[in-house]
Amino acid sequence: EVQLVESGGGLVQAGGSLRLSCAASGFSFDEYAIGWFRQAPGKEREGVSCISALDGATYYPGSVKGRFTISSDNAKNTVYLEMNSLKPEDTAVYYCAAVRDFSDLPVIRNNLCNNNAMDYWGKGTLVTVSS
Repeated sequence: EVQLVESGGGLVQAGGSLRLSCAASGFSFDEYAIGWFRQAPGKEREGVSCISALDGATYYPGSVKGRFTISSDNAKNTVYLEMNSLKPEDTAVYYCAAVRDFSDLPVIRNNLCNNNAMDYWGKGTLVTVSS
């Protein structure tokens, strides 16, 4: 059974930090890219980071670049999202998701780590940033 389990969410003050974890099981972790997405109340889900276990490539949108860092521990089948300088607008449910990665069609390079492409999803963890 495929599982993606997020943890590490919580309440933090603006300017603070949190580290989210995504523990994966039930699939070949080193053949997938893992993405972090978030959905704020009343807004569409958006991608905030992605990492390829195949080649280590990463992606960040402009809204979080320089503040968020994604990393992967392939030995533990776990991906982390370190979030610094948090802002109230970062408040959302954060999800991790996995998409199959191929060396001849790399996920990051081909912008395939997105809402419509992911194969598996976790249930999410809530991050609340107070002002």
